[in-house]
Amino acid sequence: MRDKIFDDFIAKDLITPREFTEISNHMIRGISFFNPEVANRFHDQPDKILKWITQVQLSPTPLARAAYCEDKLAHEILLGVRQYVILGAGLDTFCFRHPELKDSLEIFEIDHPDTHNFKQKRLANVNYPIPSNLRFVSMDFIKEFSVQRMVEGGFIPSKKTFFSFLGVSYYLTKQENVTLLNKLFARVPSGSSLVFDYADDRLFEEKGMYNRVQNMVRMASAGGEPMKSCYTYDEMEKMLEKADLLIYEHLSPLAIQKQFFRHRTDYLSAFETIHYIHAVKK
Repeated sequence: MRDKIFDDFIAKDLITPREFTEISNHMIRGISFFNPEVANRFHDQPDKILKWITQVQLSPTPLARAAYCEDKLAHEILLGVRQYVILGAGLDTFCFRHPELKDSLEIFEIDHPDTHNFKQKRLANVNYPIPSNLRFVSMDFIKEFSVQRMVEGGFIPSKKTFFSFLGVSYYLTKQENVTLLNKLFARVPSGSSLVFDYADDRLFEEKGMYNRVQNMVRMASAGGEPMKSCYTYDEMEKMLEKADLLIYEHLSPLAIQKQFFRHRTDYLSAFETIHYIHAVKK
């Protein structure tokens, strides 16, 4: 089975062919870091090396968490959500993939100003006009999160809001996560919700298939952004409770495997230590 887990059909437009080739070659040259056995097995087959790295190490979590998040968002829109806040938006393309929502959903991308400048230049280079319902709110939201800055960008705290917080929680300390959640949900109404992923308490002990969990931790540290926090389910429940949030849905690695990767015949499978949560404000 090779059905797409998540179809970001715009992403390819935001990277040049040269960049794609350079990144691919860099990954291929690094195969010995990930798995010396695979390096030997496919030493003269770079395409197979690239497939192995992306499907085993790099793609499973970003693909499945994006699919999960946008599925929950679609359901919440039917229940009255009118604002979508993407924390650490990067090169997210949701707004461009869903022009049908331009009159019903305001989208706020929160990220560092340098990231926003980079993204806007890329969009201009490929002639993607900024949709009228997309707002760029620049801030280092870990150090200086400001609801007021969001309000100045058009955010209305009294409206039911959906927050996306993907690929960030494990790079923050537990206290930083608590502080951010409290600020996010202090003013939004009941029924507003959040989707995020987190690492469980095995993060720094579990090696994972082909040592991929250990590799993930090592890569983060080598890149200057070490992973700082992991949680038991009880810890996570208590942290969310402090922000007046209840867990509506929790997907363990096994549940993620069943929902997104069951019956596949390629390398893709759920990461051993990563969980997804949909939490709702009381």
